[in-house]
Amino acid sequence: MKRFCQHAIITVCIASIFSIGLANAQKLPGVKQAKFKKDTFNIVRYGAVADGISLNTDAINKAIDACNKQGGGTVLVPNGLWITGPVVIKSNVNLHLQQNAVLQFTSDFNQYALIETNWEGLPAYRNQSPVSATNATNIGITGSGIIDGNGDAWRMVKKEKLTESQWKNKIASGGMLSDDKKTWYPSEKSMKGSKTKNPGVIANGISKQDVETYKDFLRPNLVVLTNCKTVLLEGVTFQNSPAWNLHPLMCEDLTVRNVYAKNPWYAQNGDGIDIESCKNFVIENSTFDVGDDGICIKSGRDEEGRKRNMPTENGIIRNCVVYHAHGGFVIGSEMSGGAKNIWVNDCSFIGTDIGLRFKTTRGRGGIVEKIYVNNINMKDIVGEAILFDMYYMAKDPVPLADEKREPPVVEFKKVDESTPQFRDFYVKNVVCNGAEKAILIRGIPEMHIKNINLENMVLQANKGIDIQEASGVNITNVNLITKQTDPVAYILNSDGIVLNKIRYNDAAELLLQVQGDRSGSIKLLNTDATKAKKKLDIGFGAKENLVEIK
Repeated sequence: MKRFCQHAIITVCIASIFSIGLANAQKLPGVKQAKFKKDTFNIVRYGAVADGISLNTDAINKAIDACNKQGGGTVLVPNGLWITGPVVIKSNVNLHLQQNAVLQFTSDFNQYALIETNWEGLPAYRNQSPVSATNATNIGITGSGIIDGNGDAWRMVKKEKLTESQWKNKIASGGMLSDDKKTWYPSEKSMKGSKTKNPGVIANGISKQDVETYKDFLRPNLVVLTNCKTVLLEGVTFQNSPAWNLHPLMCEDLTVRNVYAKNPWYAQNGDGIDIESCKNFVIENSTFDVGDDGICIKSGRDEEGRKRNMPTENGIIRNCVVYHAHGGFVIGSEMSGGAKNIWVNDCSFIGTDIGLRFKTTRGRGGIVEKIYVNNINMKDIVGEAILFDMYYMAKDPVPLADEKREPPVVEFKKVDESTPQFRDFYVKNVVCNGAEKAILIRGIPEMHIKNINLENMVLQANKGIDIQEASGVNITNVNLITKQTDPVAYILNSDGIVLNKIRYNDAAELLLQVQGDRSGSIKLLNTDATKAKKKLDIGFGAKENLVEIK
């Protein structure tokens, strides 16, 4: 009777963890919505010509200036193909693209000024973004047209990512090949930038003139909104970005609704949307099919991010689909300002490299906490369905053909402001049909990943559960359908681990393997251990009595 009561108490406590977590997620504040005057400013009235030849930069920006000066309204981009250079949106302006309107940005790099901005969380020189706004209030980009960043003119491409005919076409188009003939660059300046340490990063001894010599390498993000309030992105297709597609930076009250972010799968740094140091946002009913992370949360990098001290917080992501991407929903790795109070609900990830991807590395610092994920569908995931990794290597999550990667060297480091932290994650109701590994949780010795709660899942994968350097992991009611069953679950130097109601393949070779002299307090509850040929293997310093099986 006593044992039964203990089991019941543990089960109730785990259930309470999830209910409390989701209840807290419901307390997110609302997002203030943009509203615009009915006045319309057609770009044709300001001299724009949709002939696919004329450069309409001045006409479009004149229409935006007029709209702003007269108290706001809609700047209309009608049906047609409009060639333009950089466009700057101002307060109370809604840039609206009619159906079959294509805003095509020029491949003439001279149209993009070299400016001081931000890249991957650091102050940097960069080419001006095709679409930008700074310190603007009540702005929008709406409609059902297309904004095309002409990214193919900017981006380098690895040979391994193209077919033979595509590679031959790239070479025939001009540009330069790297010394090893494995990477194509659009220009000599672009290739020079690839050989430069920290290209574009603003630091002592670097001048704007220095950066000009490799300007072409500094690909702009397609849409950058900096320190803006009350922002609406709705209905538009954003595609072919030189680098990141959508980049709201230090914005407040952001709504992204019914957008389509599209990049070639080989587009390096071709993220869908990167929400960085923003507060109060919603991303809903949107589709992402890109070359890097799909929906990504960031907050600055290393010391600069910690100095900014602006977490990304109070966000809702719902009813979205991510196709090709390095990750479906992602946090990091530039999360030095922290992230908290983010709710992801009712999303599908189809063919992404990783499903739920939480990444960081030593040096970042920052705390990521209070993340709530519910109702996620995954199919054909190339790597891990669910990944927590504090050894991010700034490489594609899945190795390319013939690429060899060594496991990280495990060593203790001093805990200081540069030590990152992951804690208080609540993930429920996940179905994954196909992945390399179901769950990987990998912390660092000096700072375990803490309080990770995973519940109600059916995960079909080649491999099962892998937990390293973690504390307080609760995995409840999970059905693991795996090809490799030796072991079903692996635990290394982790403590406070509860595996409750785990279902797995009949006749598995080994159910649970525990290693490491720092492992402790591991419980396997309400799980039929008799189905496995061997239920437990303990070694490499782990103590024989640290696992309870009930």
